[in-house]
Amino acid sequence: MGNLVNNEPHDPRSSSKSLALKWKHENVRVVSVIVVVAIAITLVSVLVGFSYQKKTVALFIDGQENTIETRKATLRDVLDEHAIALGAHDKVSTSLDTELEDGVSVSIKRAKPVQVTVDGKTNTLYTTEDHVSEALKGFNVTVNELDKIFPDASTAISNEMEIKVVRITKDVEKREIKVPFQVVKQANGDMLKGTTKVVQQGQEGTIIQNIENTYQDGKLVHSELVEKKVQAKTVNKIVAYGTKKKPEVQVLSATPSSKKSAASGSVLKNGINFKYKQKLTNVQLTAYTEEAGSPGAKTASGTKVTEGRTIAVDPDVVPLGWWVYIEGYGFYRAEDTGGAVKGKIMDIYFDNSSQVKRFGRKKGNTVYVIGPVKPEAN
Repeated sequence: MGNLVNNEPHDPRSSSKSLALKWKHENVRVVSVIVVVAIAITLVSVLVGFSYQKKTVALFIDGQENTIETRKATLRDVLDEHAIALGAHDKVSTSLDTELEDGVSVSIKRAKPVQVTVDGKTNTLYTTEDHVSEALKGFNVTVNELDKIFPDASTAISNEMEIKVVRITKDVEKREIKVPFQVVKQANGDMLKGTTKVVQQGQEGTIIQNIENTYQDGKLVHSELVEKKVQAKTVNKIVAYGTKKKPEVQVLSATPSSKKSAASGSVLKNGINFKYKQKLTNVQLTAYTEEAGSPGAKTASGTKVTEGRTIAVDPDVVPLGWWVYIEGYGFYRAEDTGGAVKGKIMDIYFDNSSQVKRFGRKKGNTVYVIGPVKPEAN
């Protein structure tokens, strides 16, 4: 007989226990993952909830405070939330992507457009500065010591303000000025009247002037003398003239005859006290002239006829070369003769015939015969 083989299956209780242990072992890892994810979700929720909590932001726009309550995280979101637009040149105190904390203060300064003219060019620029000087510095405009700023550098900035920088430059110009000499006349008693002599030649002088020129934007606006120096002195020309009287040359003539009408004496006429040889009364005066274009013709005594001096006489009455005083007309010199001039007739010379016609013929005149030397005031 063969051996009896026991084909009884395993213990059912032992199999159930093993299955439970196997399930527990396989799902511990899943449970752990689930727990971790749950914790992460919880933390994220806490953080998100914290970030979206309500906060207060103090927003200063051009110095005016605005208090804003928001749940937004960044400044960009807060500005979008409240429809606050920023210009391209506006200035913000913090970055737009900065996460805001409760109670934070943010400053926004609006840029203002200004018209800036520098070096002859005008541009529209934008600035957030308060005063003209700060704005120009922000525009990188160099202002030199002499330059002028309009309006004044301390003026507050306003919209559409016109700012002008006028460039001031200066230079010194050297000028050479010629000074003409003068002619100085000196009396010389050793020289005869009518003669002259150059005692000293004249020479022009030279003055060097330094002129400071001021320019505004390249245009000359002012010149000022800052220095003057004499490089060469002016030398005046000196001319001596004679004061010595020429000796009178008496023309020999017949000695006055017994036709004298009065004896010699002295008389005061036209402020001149003079002596006379004889006094003629009832003298007839006429006038004459030379042919047209002949002023300066020679007289009978060899002189040139001269209006206001020359008369024609009868040499038997008044010797040629002698002076006379005609009452009412003045001093004349007997220099000429004439065919119709006889006795107590005297012919006065004029330069033109119209004067001769106007003069006509005058009777009953008194004439003082003086001599070869003309009287002069004492």
